[in-house]
Amino acid sequence: MELKIESVEKRKEKPSGALGFGKYFTDHMFVMEYRNGEWGNARIQPYKPFSLDPSTAVFHYAQAIFEGTKAYKNKDGEIRLFRPRENFLRLNNSGERLCIPPIDVDFVIDALKQLVIIDKEWIPSDEGTALYIRPSIIATDNMLGVHASHNYIFFIILSPVGAYYAHGLEPVGLYVEEEYVRASKGGTGHHKVAGNYAASLKAGEKAVKMGYDQVMWLDAKEHKYVEEVGSMNIFFVLDGKVVTPMLGGSILPGITRKSVIELFKSKGVCVEERLVPIKEVIDGIKNGKCTEIFGSGTAAVISPVGKVCYGGKEYVVGGGKMGKLSALAYGELTGIQTGKLPDPFGWVEVIYKP
Repeated sequence: MELKIESVEKRKEKPSGALGFGKYFTDHMFVMEYRNGEWGNARIQPYKPFSLDPSTAVFHYAQAIFEGTKAYKNKDGEIRLFRPRENFLRLNNSGERLCIPPIDVDFVIDALKQLVIIDKEWIPSDEGTALYIRPSIIATDNMLGVHASHNYIFFIILSPVGAYYAHGLEPVGLYVEEEYVRASKGGTGHHKVAGNYAASLKAGEKAVKMGYDQVMWLDAKEHKYVEEVGSMNIFFVLDGKVVTPMLGGSILPGITRKSVIELFKSKGVCVEERLVPIKEVIDGIKNGKCTEIFGSGTAAVISPVGKVCYGGKEYVVGGGKMGKLSALAYGELTGIQTGKLPDPFGWVEVIYKP
């Protein structure tokens, strides 16, 4: 497939000051469409809105998937991508669940590299910043009826970002949700499906009103086992071991999660993937066996947890401070991503050198 490139006539003014997360977007975007049984019309074009009919399928039946990864610019001006192939393989996996035709991973990765290089001046280089990459696919049939669409748009947009949480690496507070559920086995919880996030908003708003940053979800059947947090996978340090809920059909297989596990194992840290009862966590906080909790995800990389609310009571974890293993994971991952540390795993791809 040929990739066409149309450059903007005039560059947008870049943001100054704190970037926040997902507020600004670069000059260009990548787009291609699925029509007549194949992907085509691939192009890098100026960033602009889509024109969609009110009957467009995605508005009515939520046939939409997305991904999130990042590009980094280090002090030498190198531009680096972190495990992008994993993201596009997962996108195809999500697409299979929602009857969306697969993309050519190699072609799209090459297009992404060209897009990032074209907009390379947008990549921030301050500590804790990056260029967030959001690939998405939406269904675009113009008709009503519950069936898989025959037409789709795939697009990639780029956003210069700072820390996901306004308070940066300060430990977050989690509210354990006991009424609502995020996902169940057999559903779409282990895929990056737009509807999963819509279903999480109600509990998320409740958590914020109670003074917490995110929801810690429990399993749908028994409300007994920890699954994940609103925007990240979750890890516990219990009796000196790193423990994380095992993947079982309702938990997103996070790429940062996978990287954390591989990193710890390479350093001889014991990692267990298993069912994690919320009672074990709370009892561990109370008796000192649970010394750290942290989340992992593309947006925040590693997010330490300082407090957990469960059953109407608040429990402080690790003195409310970032723990040693959380700090190790953050330091190693961000060091590899930005080139401050060597990459023994082959996770990073340098796509541009000045």
